[in-house]
Amino acid sequence: MINSGTDGSKHIVILVPPQTSILDVAGPLEVFSKTTEYLRMADPTRPDYYCIHLISMSACLMLPSSSGMPIVCEGTLDSIHYPINTVLIAGRGGYRNGAPTEIVQWLCAIYTKQPEVRIGSICAGAFILAQAGLLDGKKATTHWQLWDTLAEQYPKITVEKDPIYVKQGRIYTSAGISTGIDLSLALVEEDLGKEIAIEVSRVLVLYLKRPGNQSQFSNILQTQKTDYKPVADSITWIQENLNRAITIDFLAERAAMSSRNFSRVFYRETGITPAKFIEKSRVEWARRRLEESNLSLDEIAVECGLGNANGLRRLFNRHLQTTPGVYRKNFS
Repeated sequence: MINSGTDGSKHIVILVPPQTSILDVAGPLEVFSKTTEYLRMADPTRPDYYCIHLISMSACLMLPSSSGMPIVCEGTLDSIHYPINTVLIAGRGGYRNGAPTEIVQWLCAIYTKQPEVRIGSICAGAFILAQAGLLDGKKATTHWQLWDTLAEQYPKITVEKDPIYVKQGRIYTSAGISTGIDLSLALVEEDLGKEIAIEVSRVLVLYLKRPGNQSQFSNILQTQKTDYKPVADSITWIQENLNRAITIDFLAERAAMSSRNFSRVFYRETGITPAKFIEKSRVEWARRRLEESNLSLDEIAVECGLGNANGLRRLFNRHLQTTPGVYRKNFS
């Protein structure tokens, strides 16, 4: 752990609750420390760019993690005597009924009195930001298993159920566990640019540097939970025939149902309409082809049943708020 900095260092505070996930802490820690190491390779005399501090959210400095491995912190809130650049809150772990009052008050004070400080959460750490009122009136995300709970407990928050991380001004929230790495890489990109963020992802042997609007999980995986054969068969057929023109009437006829009943049953079993499932399946297929092949946009569009590159562009803009060309550049 980088536990001491020099003038000009960006001090990153990771707040660690008891029983948090190791990866909630280790993921961001590795991103920031590897960034500093990467920069030092180019200039050995360069001071530490990031100075990372693990700060305990309890009086104990050796906290148990959810996996049993202890996390050793350097201090508590009282030990912070340096200018903070970024605060990240690891998953709330043992604080299922709320974080200690002093933690919440400290976060509120940082947000109010230090407008230059970025504040973010990893996984269920969003609940601590919500407890502090820092997500009121904002969009936010968390682990997919906790979406509904966050929305029910804090109705002033607009819970985004797709992105792996969300930025709202200087407040950031990320989804489940490993997405703390994605969020940290995004912060590195803000500080140092995309090229260095991508190089750090390569040092960490990450397959991709994912943008925040990438879905937390595959549309295919999301719908595989159904065991109702007519719907399961339709899902399989759609996945194998994306290059064809697919209508709800045709799918309903294959399932021996009326179009209205088929749509109702499909939504009941999967939580998504047939039309939206087809669109999302096409987006997923196109994304994989952009990442893995050198096919032209027109060729990929034909494979996805979209006709031409213009159709592909419209689909990407609607679902990912980017263009296929930019997406391919980011992931190449």
